[in-house]
Amino acid sequence: MKEVKIIGITGGSGSGKSTIVRKISEVCSDFVFIPQDNYYKSASYISNENITAFNFDHPDAFDMELLEEHLGDLKAYQSIEMPLYDFVHHRRREETVLVQPRPLVIIEGLMILYSAKIRQLLDLKLYVDTPDDIRFIRRLKRDIAERGRTVESVCNQYLEVVRPGHFNFIEPTKVYADLIIPEGGYNENALSVLIPFVKELSS
Repeated sequence: MKEVKIIGITGGSGSGKSTIVRKISEVCSDFVFIPQDNYYKSASYISNENITAFNFDHPDAFDMELLEEHLGDLKAYQSIEMPLYDFVHHRRREETVLVQPRPLVIIEGLMILYSAKIRQLLDLKLYVDTPDDIRFIRRLKRDIAERGRTVESVCNQYLEVVRPGHFNFIEPTKVYADLIIPEGGYNENALSVLIPFVKELSS
């Protein structure tokens, strides 16, 4: 059986996690990407008006058991049926995506380092550390452009659940990281250290 390596990338909302994934993809093509966002639990009753009725920034918002199971399967070089999530209607889609195992798995999301079981499956743990104001601006632009949100609903959600969730559940997991990357994918010095390590890990 082939040995599978898993890289976990976490950090606050809008920290630049996806940019790190893209940078890795530029030097390593034989990997599968697992967004933790796909494992959100359905909350179809949510709208712009009651956006804080479901806390997307709490560990309980994710189907952690399914995520742990899928990472374990990929680690064992077995395929999975990865869920998809509809962020406009806040629910899991009926269709899934067949993900075939690869020598390298990259998983990215808010709570990647929160679960001890998931941490045990990771071969490299990254925390993307970006200032709050930059993360909020990125989140505001994304939610309006991609998720049909209003400025008011984004601000309310940020103040009531996103910011508290970050300080209560995400930032404390920084202590588990093997490498902390300030400013995410725009930190060329950190990337110059990370990329050779990723190449070696996936070789």
